[in-house]
Amino acid sequence: MNLIPVGVLGTGKYVPDRILTNQELETMVETNDEWIVTRTGIRERRIAAEGQATSDLCYEASLIALANAGITADQLDLIIVSTITPDMSFPSTACILQEKLGAKRAAAFDLSAACSGFVYGLANASNFIATGTYKYALVIGADCLSKITDYTDRNTCILFGDGAGAVVIGEVPEERGFKSFELGADGTGGPLLKIEGGGSRNPASQTSIDQRMHYIYMAGAEVFKFAVRIMGNAADEVLQKAGWDKSDIDLLVPHQANMRIIQASLNRLEMTADKCMINLDKYGNMSAASIPVALAEAAEQGRLTEGDRLVLVGFGGGLTWGATALVW
Repeated sequence: MNLIPVGVLGTGKYVPDRILTNQELETMVETNDEWIVTRTGIRERRIAAEGQATSDLCYEASLIALANAGITADQLDLIIVSTITPDMSFPSTACILQEKLGAKRAAAFDLSAACSGFVYGLANASNFIATGTYKYALVIGADCLSKITDYTDRNTCILFGDGAGAVVIGEVPEERGFKSFELGADGTGGPLLKIEGGGSRNPASQTSIDQRMHYIYMAGAEVFKFAVRIMGNAADEVLQKAGWDKSDIDLLVPHQANMRIIQASLNRLEMTADKCMINLDKYGNMSAASIPVALAEAAEQGRLTEGDRLVLVGFGGGLTWGATALVW
């Protein structure tokens, strides 16, 4: 069976208007700007407005991606929303978005792989197109992490922000598009990064609320060590599968979690920062939105030229990881 070459046809991003600075956080928890910047590289993050949900962020990013791809919503065959902050348990945020966009032909579902979710979504959607099942897919990474962040916990509240990034993917010329994927998971690390409350294990109750089980818990030191190791490993794997060398990469688009993790990945790949898309100083960690927002900004800034070789790589709760090599 001859597979159809699949690539990115258009990108889009949306971040809320409200900016939460390090200086504001100094008034909320015991921390300071110098400490946050030194250890994370983050200076500010975006916060969704009251009443603004994940599907609202998805909608704005999707309109831009569709316009940049030159197609309309009713041409979409598939919508995948990668998120850990759905509007509600069900219906899926993807179905809510489908209705907002008027994408009546599209199948729609959510995907949960935390910060790796966007790459997981790309891998899923590209397979549908490569086999000829669908023609156009909309893949979105979006999260409203401010809704699940404990702003009395100085270890986590400094890290997270809200946003959405979207891409339309479809058939591209043979020499372009996705060349390889690497996806993985290690469930033994699940307890290191989690929200315990609200599911079937610990349904919402007065006890779950009192114990603050509906907020993000993260064992920071352990997750950091995992991330440093797995980001480099995943990037190496997609390079090998694509038949590329480290020197072939024109732009690295990593998950925007921590500047020290990004720097470790650059060192592993023997790359300099000028070949890396970095925007976590403005947005912090937006989970599934981090990579697609960075990709959309790279396109906006003119940092992508047809034929460029990109590596997208991320890690997240699960624990999970994902990477892809593609030709722009």
